[in-house]
Order: sequence, then structure tokens, then C-alpha cells
Amino acid sequence: MKGFRALLSACLLVWAMPAAGSDLVFTSWGGAYQDAVRDAWLTPFSKASGISVLEDTGPALAKIRLMVETGSVTWDVVATSGSGFAMGSRLGLFERITDTMVDQSHIIPGARNPYGVPSEIFATVVGYSTRTFPQDPPRNFADFWNTRKYPGERLLPALPTGVLEAALLADGVKKEDVYPLLSSDTGLNRAIEKIREIRPYVSFWWSSAAQVVQALASGDGVMALGWSGRFQDGIDAGLPIAMAWDQSIMQVGYFMILKGAPDRDNALALLRYISSADAQSRLSKYIAYGPTRTDALSMIPTSRLQRLPSTPERLEKGLLIDSNWWAEHGRRATELYTSVMEGS
Repeated sequence: MKGFRALLSACLLVWAMPAAGSDLVFTSWGGAYQDAVRDAWLTPFSKASGISVLEDTGPALAKIRLMVETGSVTWDVVATSGSGFAMGSRLGLFERITDTMVDQSHIIPGARNPYGVPSEIFATVVGYSTRTFPQDPPRNFADFWNTRKYPGERLLPALPTGVLEAALLADGVKKEDVYPLLSSDTGLNRAIEKIREIRPYVSFWWSSAAQVVQALASGDGVMALGWSGRFQDGIDAGLPIAMAWDQSIMQVGYFMILKGAPDRDNALALLRYISSADAQSRLSKYIAYGPTRTDALSMIPTSRLQRLPSTPERLEKGLLIDSNWWAEHGRRATELYTSVMEGS
């Protein structure tokens, strides 16, 4: 009997620990972001832990929901943000992450969430052509809307996240009042009307972040709302573009564990790894996204820090996206935004 208990205890201990040499599946949206995550986190994690990380792409909410509800989960960790993350949390598709599972004591205020570990901070900003505006360039969202002072064609995203917020900021709304105002029909309509105002100057509505950088560089537009990391890629490649940092719409990326994940313990090990200060400071070597830990900033060289959205100064000026607002109002906002895109 004692021998059986000892064997049982040993089996339970092995079950509770990440299994060296085993696998977990990480899923994101591919492209430059997933390349950066692989170089900064996945490969070093595998070498340190002995846990192989297999990769997949396309973590659409509908696919995640189907996996969880049918009990056929093949992904362990998924990376996403915005309304998809908030809606998935509400639907119970992600494991709850407690402080005893992953230490998040140093996470930037406003970024913590019980259903995911903050992975990085990125931002929507005004990008512009330095050929068109070599002097006195645009500095904020009001300048983006100022077609008299800054003439030329604009580029806007095909999805409204971040654009509604920018429209209200351009219209003089204080950042702390943006979401209370958007939560009313009056405020939502005000944002839509502001976007309708700029519509005649929009040359196209981009669906790929690479498109907007190429368009600015080729002269198909003089100013755009786009992601800071992609603009920085263009700047690093020597393209004639720059960014305005006086205002920005900040967004937090998250890594989540799916309910019913086949390798939950290994998934937790990965989340603990990517949330460490050292790992957080490393991602910006590969893509211009900021860390989510305040203590990681001091580990990043000043020259690289100035490329990132989550410096204290930029966080102070920026507006952090409210994912819960988008989960609740996103469908209606998207319908209204689409009608403007289509000319209604």
C-alpha cells in the first residue's frame, strides 16, 4: 500500500509540472508580429524549458468558440486584442489567470485582465509623408482632420477600432470623456459625423497594415491612421514617412489559454516566461511594440525606447482602448462606420 501511494504521488507530481520535451500550440495572426514573437519569446522559451512550441495562425473568435463548445480544442495559447478578446472573455472561452499562476504585479495600470496576460502595447497614430510635410508636420488627430492646413488624400482603416476615438479627440473631446460620450447615441453619432466629414479626402480604406505604409511612401496618400509598429518598419527601411506622437490610441495585446487547452501547464509556463521583465524588454528588438511591465523600460536602450508607444510620456498622452466598450457596442459601431465607407 505504501508503495502504491508513493507511485501515485510521483505520478501526480509529474502531471502537475510542465513536461520537458512535450508540445504546446501557439496561435496568432502571422506576419511580422508572429515572426517577432517567435524570435523574442517562443524560440528562447523552447530552449530554456525543453517544451516545443508549434505555431498556427488565424485565431478568429468564431473558430475559438467552436473549438471550446465542441470540446475539440487543439490550440493552447492564442494571441489577440480588442473586442475579440473582450467578447471571448465574456463567453467563457479563456481560462482565468490568477496572480498565483502568473505574477502581474508590475503590469502597467489599465492593462491587467483576469482572462489573459498582457503581451505588448501598440498604438494607432498619425503617419505622414515627409516629402509632403517636410516642415511644420501634423502633430495630432486634429491635424489629420485639418485638410485646409494639411491638404492631400488620407488613408483610414477598414475597421473602426481606434478611429472613433481619434475622431472625438480631433473634435476637441478630452480623452477621459471619450468612452462616456461614445456610450450615448449622441456621442457615437458625433464620432460618425466627424468621420463622414473627412470621407471625401480618403483615397482608400486599408485592411492590411503593409498597405498603408506603401501608400504613404508611393504618394497614394499624404497622411494615415495606422499602427505605429508598421510605420516604424517603414521608417527603418528608409521610406519618407514619419509619425506624430502628440496623441495616440493605445491597445494592449494579450496571450490567453483556451478553455480545455490540451497542454494547460505548458501554456502557463509560456505565459510566465513572456511576462517576465527580461522577456518584455526583448520584444522591441524585433518589432516596435512596447512592454507591458513598468520595470522593463529601464532595460531597454534609450535609442530603442523612443520608438515605442509605452514610454511614460506617451502613455500619459495616449488613450487606452476600452475593449469592453467594443465588445458591447462594436457591432453597431461597425455598421455605422461601414455605411460611411460605402458613402451613406
